[in-house]
Amino acid sequence: MSADGTTLPETLSPAPLSPDAIRALRAEEPKLRARDFATRHGLSEAELVAAQLGHGATAIAAHPDALMPLVGALGDVLALTRNESCVIERRGIYGDYHSGAHAQMVLGEEIDLRIFAKHWVHGFALDDGEKRSVQIFDAAGDAVHKIHLKPESDVAAFHRLVAALRLPAQPERIEIAPRAPVEAAKADPTRAEVLRAEWEKMTDTHQFLRLVSKFKMNRLGAYRVAGAPWATPMAPGSVAALLEAVAAEGIPLMIFVGNMGCIEIHGGPIAKVTPMGPWINVLDPRFNLHLRGDHIAELWLVDKPTKNGPARSLEAFDAEGGLILQIFASRKHGRVADFNAALDTLPRLGADRAEAAE
Repeated sequence: MSADGTTLPETLSPAPLSPDAIRALRAEEPKLRARDFATRHGLSEAELVAAQLGHGATAIAAHPDALMPLVGALGDVLALTRNESCVIERRGIYGDYHSGAHAQMVLGEEIDLRIFAKHWVHGFALDDGEKRSVQIFDAAGDAVHKIHLKPESDVAAFHRLVAALRLPAQPERIEIAPRAPVEAAKADPTRAEVLRAEWEKMTDTHQFLRLVSKFKMNRLGAYRVAGAPWATPMAPGSVAALLEAVAAEGIPLMIFVGNMGCIEIHGGPIAKVTPMGPWINVLDPRFNLHLRGDHIAELWLVDKPTKNGPARSLEAFDAEGGLILQIFASRKHGRVADFNAALDTLPRLGADRAEAAE
């Protein structure tokens, strides 16, 4: 009803696209990346894949306890995990899977994952005769994790996986829930002193989230409150500078990239760092990273005490407070002192801008 009491005509939402219509549109834009196509047409990526059911796609059980024991048989594949600002891709074999009540792990030599199964909601196997993959999506239809077969992969094992995990009912549509908002920074400056005191007592990095939760903060909020020497704001360009420095010196590192359902970790050296427009890329034979540098709104150099010495990291956040990626030294591969020395060469953010971030 308008301000003068006139009844306004009801605005109807456009009818959702049918699977046939989605496939027809996709045929007109075959080269557009799936994620970009879905965004352009108001779909989630999972809805785009679901429209291919019976046309090269099969709905499969999504839980990692069902999936991971069969994925290892695929042999050498590509593991892909992403968030809005970063994509991590690692070649390797899925092995050493560990289940758990709240989280699961893959601890292979090359593929290293931390999995949160409650977000593994929609599973699909895709096969167009040339390209094959397993793709997992969350309740909102956003990609959680993807496994792409390569020429060296075992195609027969892929077919066995599809037969074993195929859902009895192949739905024409899938139910999509609203996307959960990113949790903004939660900070309590009145508890700064006790936070710093407890921070100094840490002996393991895994104690950190429990610590900040106790003070009703989250990761980014705690960094803003604690300040140096525990958390130091850095210039956003420091990510590219660090990657270039460790690549030039062959210094191994650990890169964590994830979303609510999966964190993928690269451990080891990197070689080829290639900027392309806003993207910072690592383009190595068995490891790729694609980072939108222009999405980095806050960057922090973080120091967490442990019984084995300080664990120092560079951590990037987007404008909404979402964690984009974390970069640590690789204790397994050595040269931690060299990694820390590279961190110490990076430009800090001016104190005036650090205060503005709060």
